[in-house]
Amino acid sequence: MTGLLLVVLLATAAVAQARPMGTRPVARQAEGLSHETQAVAPAARQAEGLSHVAQRDFLTTEEADLVRLAQEPSERLKLYAQFAKQRLELVRQLLTQDKPGRAGLVHDLLEDYTKIIDAIDTVADDALQRKLEIDLGMEAVTAGEKEMLAVLEKLVAGQFKDRARYQFALDQALETTRDSLEVSQEDLGKRSQDVAAREQRATKQRESLMQPKDVEEMRAAEKKTAEKTQKKKAPTLLRKGETLKKDVPKKK
Repeated sequence: MTGLLLVVLLATAAVAQARPMGTRPVARQAEGLSHETQAVAPAARQAEGLSHVAQRDFLTTEEADLVRLAQEPSERLKLYAQFAKQRLELVRQLLTQDKPGRAGLVHDLLEDYTKIIDAIDTVADDALQRKLEIDLGMEAVTAGEKEMLAVLEKLVAGQFKDRARYQFALDQALETTRDSLEVSQEDLGKRSQDVAAREQRATKQRESLMQPKDVEEMRAAEKKTAEKTQKKKAPTLLRKGETLKKDVPKKK
């Protein structure tokens, strides 16, 4: 898939080269929002230029389908780590080839990479908030981010004649990876407490902007949802009417 993606990117090099550059808002500033569904603010769209009125997807259609099919957060974390590695490998390949339009492609790949790393942090925080197990997923993320950080540091140290065009995206990718790795290496218990505290602050801030009646209605709805979740039956493979056979103790 990496090779095919590279071919597609090279085929669109002329368009990428003509696209105006701009800065994007750091996704990390929008704490508590899903990076998989977060919309770009109007001001950010203006900064990106007219060609970026609509936000460019940072996952391919195939990758997005795989994420949707992965119900367990650990599986999603592993997928995102894999996608991030693929983006950096494409960047490395492009920088070994002195071809027209590569700077725009490198810039876009680095932006996509950064968004994927931010998505990793969001998936992990959301899972911890819902008290779901992510130990295996975080092991894969931590190991992967260590490798990717080493690759990025080599790219930063490299001498590329067109790096001015993607310098900001490269710096953002490096900073985001360092921050994410630092958080990934934290004790999950402590991180869960931090996530809960941050969510409480966000809730209080939202409620301070609401009318008392609206706050009461919101809390009642949340309580009702929580009760439904607790009463929800565990999934089963049994057909309707079937029951599990109980083991009968053997007679001595």
